[in-house]
Amino acid sequence: MTDQAPAAATESPDIPGKPTSASRTTLSHIMTHNDTNLLGTVHGGVIMKLVDDAAGAVAGRHSGGPAVTASMDEMAFLEPVRVGDLVHVKAQVNWTGRTSMEVGVRVLAERWNESTPATQVGSAYLVFAAVDADGKPRRVPQVIPETERDRRRYQEAQIRRAHRLARRRAIMELREKRAAEGFED
Repeated sequence: MTDQAPAAATESPDIPGKPTSASRTTLSHIMTHNDTNLLGTVHGGVIMKLVDDAAGAVAGRHSGGPAVTASMDEMAFLEPVRVGDLVHVKAQVNWTGRTSMEVGVRVLAERWNESTPATQVGSAYLVFAAVDADGKPRRVPQVIPETERDRRRYQEAQIRRAHRLARRRAIMELREKRAAEGFED
């Protein structure tokens, strides 16, 4: 495979595209007792907030302005996070549409006082919509995958998008059918 971006990821005539590396970021946070749940491990909501923060930073960087969370897909908690863990949240834009972006996030944890490698403890995919000052959708630069891994992420993001749209269509069709049959939702 060549280093060329997929045809859908090439620059639009009015907004130049941006490579995946242009907005990639890592946020790190040490977990404290304030972050724990009743089991003494870090609350999933705390991890989700860090994920949303990192993804939001990446979406804003890529789009060149405000971007809001539209959805979160596949938040997976792979291992518990404990008090004292140094959590690294790595995020990058995987795919872009006209006004939206999918951001992939990987969550790693390492003991703050040990030199062992970080362990992946979670992952998620979020969709962000770029908005203008009035909260209306605005165009985003197309993402330009740079590596084979970036191209794989781009293609997988297209699959997730197709599934989200198909699920939404199926739900709307079911609701319309139920309404036509006289059921109230």
